[in-house]
Amino acid sequence: MAKKAHDPRPSWDDYFMETAKVVAKRSNCLRRQVGAVVMKDNHILSTGYNGTPRGVQNCFDGGCPRCAGRVKSGTHLEECLCTHAEQNAICQAAYYGTAISGATIYITISPCLTCAKLIINAGIKEVVYGGDYAFLETVKAMFRAAGVKHRKMEEPKG
Repeated sequence: MAKKAHDPRPSWDDYFMETAKVVAKRSNCLRRQVGAVVMKDNHILSTGYNGTPRGVQNCFDGGCPRCAGRVKSGTHLEECLCTHAEQNAICQAAYYGTAISGATIYITISPCLTCAKLIINAGIKEVVYGGDYAFLETVKAMFRAAGVKHRKMEEPKG
């Protein structure tokens, strides 16, 4: 059998995570830029980035009082108007009538508890994330109980 030539293209994991990183550049949040890509069968179904809801003044224009202030990270979350990237990706799928049950979501950082609950209830079956952001044991246990695979993606070598 002849040896197959090296495929110079990025792996599917790299492709979708790099896409999530580009999506994150659309974020209008002053504090953190996060992107998410929902895919199934190597086809992008939906994307989302964090920021203020549709029709609300952008965070970087003063739309979010928490981000406009000087509060410590992780505090005064009840004042934040921004929606997380995962939430927006799920909402965009619903808005446009795209079924995402059985899909995989690529996120530039690990999901919070609220996003984890939405991921489970949306029927997403795998979570692939980049950096760690307070990835709670509660979230991991909940994913295991719900049968949602999760894994941290390592940076590509090279």
